[in-house]
Amino acid sequence: MMRQSTDNRAPVLVPLALAQKLLAFYNYPDPRRRGRTIRGYDRPHALRTARMCATVARRLGHPDARLYSYQIACLLHDLGRAGLDQKLFGTIWSWARRQGIPSRPREWRAVHPQTRYGRETEAFLARYHDELVQLRIPIDPWTCEQVEMRLGYARRLARQLRAVKPRLAALGVKWMPWMQRVMLYYYYPEKLKTAPAWVRELAEVLVACEQFEAYSNRKRGRDYYTRSKEQLSEAFAYLEKLRGEQILSDRVLKALCQSAAEGDFDRILTEARGVALSSAETKYLRSLASTGKSLRMRKP
Repeated sequence: MMRQSTDNRAPVLVPLALAQKLLAFYNYPDPRRRGRTIRGYDRPHALRTARMCATVARRLGHPDARLYSYQIACLLHDLGRAGLDQKLFGTIWSWARRQGIPSRPREWRAVHPQTRYGRETEAFLARYHDELVQLRIPIDPWTCEQVEMRLGYARRLARQLRAVKPRLAALGVKWMPWMQRVMLYYYYPEKLKTAPAWVRELAEVLVACEQFEAYSNRKRGRDYYTRSKEQLSEAFAYLEKLRGEQILSDRVLKALCQSAAEGDFDRILTEARGVALSSAETKYLRSLASTGKSLRMRKP
């Protein structure tokens, strides 16, 4: 049960009853066990990300009417991972990370340019079939879905959205095409090349906030990547990397840094960590008020 947020710094803008119903869309019928539901793994992450996104987007001057729809998109931004099998997904992608194997479509195509656009999942399974078998991972439709959750995210998200759109309409949610484009930006930045500037900016905000939360999320770090410790410097080093790749703009990263420096995300980060921020970490966040220096040079 979601409780009323008392944090006015990073609020839930949509009615909490609606947010609860939207997050329930992450629940997924288990195809291996009839009658069993896989509870949406990413729900707390999605909620925290949506709160951060609305805060940064408002700081950037986006109107409240737009922010309402935007926060709905942010609440559902990981819908393409509904049905995530925590153990299987973690095994596949922790191994891939150790091997330096690309896990985003554009990165995969950069390494394997012969891969046909949209067929990255199939290419991964074909190339690493033997290695996955050695890891005792069955090469079956369920494993394919876990790979698709990263390398075929656009396809899986589209499938999940088709399934829930009638339910969204029944809830009075007006779904607009730009919302899906914003959700896809992290994996498919090329899909926003012709988008209006405000759509691109909202997409950047989602990527920045989603990654900031993910790098601070103790449960996700432990389950996905066998990470034992969260460090703010690593989170911001990755955001700097995305800025260098022109995925994030100076304007968006500066707004996120300002919100972090002013304490807008202290409670959210504490929730993500499961423990209070240390005095060194708090000092690090406050130091972000001045974004002229490289974030990578700062240590908490």
